Amino acid sequence: MLQKKNILLWITGCTTVFYLTACGTAKVTEPKSGYRYSGVYFGTKLSYNFKKGIRDGCTTSKGNYKKSHTRFNDYKDYKDGWFLGRNRCKHLLVIDTEIEKNSSE
Repeated sequence: MLQKKNILLWITGCTTVFYLTACGTAKVTEPKSGYRYSGVYFGTKLSYNFKKGIRDGCTTSKGNYKKSHTRFNDYKDYKDGWFLGRNRCKHLLVIDTEIEKNSSE
């Protein structure tokens, strides 16, 4: 009985150590070159239409709707950039709203 308890304690201890070592924080470094907009990194080697889509999508996510419907319908890279910009910049709306609220007090 005592040996069974020791084995269970050993297994529990090893499992705990395994899980704790797997939960480390790995810092992801971003390259210095590449395209950034509103403090968000989007990558490298992006076309003009993709960047334009990112800018318009990011502006939309902050509350000011902006989209070139012609580009959206005619250029897949603009459309993809618009959705990416809108999704990656959503968190900025909360930050901008909090800054505006604090500055008005």
